Amino acid sequence: MIEIIIEIFNKEIYRTTIKDDIMPYRKHKLSLEQKYCVDTILESVNNKDKTNKFLIHGVTGSGKTEIYLQLVEEMINSGKESIVLVPEIALTPQTISRFVGRFGDNVAVLHSRLSFGERFDQWRKIKEGKVQIAVGARSAIFAPFNNLGLIIIDEEHESTYKSSMNPKYNAIEVAEKRCEQEGAFLVNGSATPSIESYYRSKNGELKLLSLKKRINEKKMPDVKIVDMREELSSGNMSIFSRELHQAIDDNLKAGKQTILFLNRRGYSTFVSCRQCGYVVKCNECSISMTYHLEENKLKCHYCGLAINPPKVCPVCKSKYIKYFGIGTEKVEEFTKNIFPKAVVKRMDMDTTSKKGSHEYILDKMKNNKIDILIGTQMVAKGLDFENVTLVGIIAADTSLNLPDFRSPERTFQLITQVAGRAGRGAFDGKVVVQTYSPEHYSIQCAKEHNYLDFYNKEIVLRKEFNYPPFINLISIVVYGENNKYIEMKAKEIYGLLVKNMKSKDLEEVAENTTGPFPAPLEKIKKNYRYQIIIKSKDKHMKKLKKIIEWVCILNKNKINLSGVKFNIDINPNSIL
Repeated sequence: MIEIIIEIFNKEIYRTTIKDDIMPYRKHKLSLEQKYCVDTILESVNNKDKTNKFLIHGVTGSGKTEIYLQLVEEMINSGKESIVLVPEIALTPQTISRFVGRFGDNVAVLHSRLSFGERFDQWRKIKEGKVQIAVGARSAIFAPFNNLGLIIIDEEHESTYKSSMNPKYNAIEVAEKRCEQEGAFLVNGSATPSIESYYRSKNGELKLLSLKKRINEKKMPDVKIVDMREELSSGNMSIFSRELHQAIDDNLKAGKQTILFLNRRGYSTFVSCRQCGYVVKCNECSISMTYHLEENKLKCHYCGLAINPPKVCPVCKSKYIKYFGIGTEKVEEFTKNIFPKAVVKRMDMDTTSKKGSHEYILDKMKNNKIDILIGTQMVAKGLDFENVTLVGIIAADTSLNLPDFRSPERTFQLITQVAGRAGRGAFDGKVVVQTYSPEHYSIQCAKEHNYLDFYNKEIVLRKEFNYPPFINLISIVVYGENNKYIEMKAKEIYGLLVKNMKSKDLEEVAENTTGPFPAPLEKIKKNYRYQIIIKSKDKHMKKLKKIIEWVCILNKNKINLSGVKFNIDINPNSIL
């Protein structure tokens, strides 16, 4: 007689977000500079010093990640938990592979590309104490650890750490507050610290630690600046300068990999009629539409509207429709035509919209199955490929010409960061920067890998023109669908703000309040936008916030604000 016994039991299976084929990541011996950083931070931790905030300024390839790993290991040994933030979801696969390779299943992952179920499972693992490390993008700062010892913010200069959507928050400010409340330590790291962070370190608010050399004494990549005006005058109308074309060709012959950077996606940046000058703009935004070849659509990168490109001009009925400008899609097509035997891939928002697409492209690159990778700022941050020996920056002026006081800083950071992807392995790196402004100090300082020179030039300008870090900048955007009505209401709001400032003894702030004027992006998603800019010192901020709340949010003056909306941002990433 056969006896069958069936046991019914419950077993919880977590939805896993981490691949099971991650190789062990061995512990590296620290250089003298790295060891000094680790020892200094651990000394403060062990002595429970009041100095609990650090800024590691280390050149690209100086081994900041190994410092993070060894600090986290010390936290685990003392029974503490750690949060590690990276600026881009594109960077999380690489960071995860290193932390999981070192610490196994003691790591949770938190970012917006996870499904709700996956995110819930990861959150519960943290809450229930089943892991001691959380790695992720901005939102991981809220990981519900009960015994937090360390927060690491890699590439701390990145604007993505600040949420521009409600509820607005800056992950770095949240990190500082959590460390203050929970007795934890904060380590910010970057090759190009924000001007504000470096200024704070100079004033003693952050303890500054420096890594001036790449690990194993590797050379910084050689940077060549190409003046595209000279290329044009010599008859070269191509996307690539002769210098870059030759460098790519040499790199392919040597079996090495190349990264080409352009911080503008799409195929053509605008479409215009050559007869009357009409430019196709989004009906809902005051923005020219970008042409995407793969879908044969004109798209608005602000509201997402997509339309078919016109065959005749809607104004003058001419057939002389011309596609102007370049984006990553056009660079990809051009590169494939010039180098038909090369494996060329593109990494931008259009090619990484599907789940797992980041990992797919990065794995191909890591395994040398891509010869040339073309991308936007996704490829500029923290990626480490040993076989990449050439980086080409197609147009260094893209961010430099924006009407924003942070433009030089962003240009310097982007060039320095993307240049840092070259020469991280056993072979020397080379960078070719194409520009129409070769003499600009941000480009010249990036060429020399000289952050201090850039900082010293930039901080003088910031002080002269009264910009952060010397003051706080508050942007109030008044917006709605009726242009004239919104303009009138913006003027009314401005008047009330200034009146209240003067009544509260804030004449100095009132004098530094400008507007209202049409915002640089005057119309987005059918809403017309008027901007008021306020500059204020720290000592006035408490009163000023109350005034803004009184006038704009609580509407204590009882004015008619139907159809009026506000976007209030303190120290915004951009004033566009």
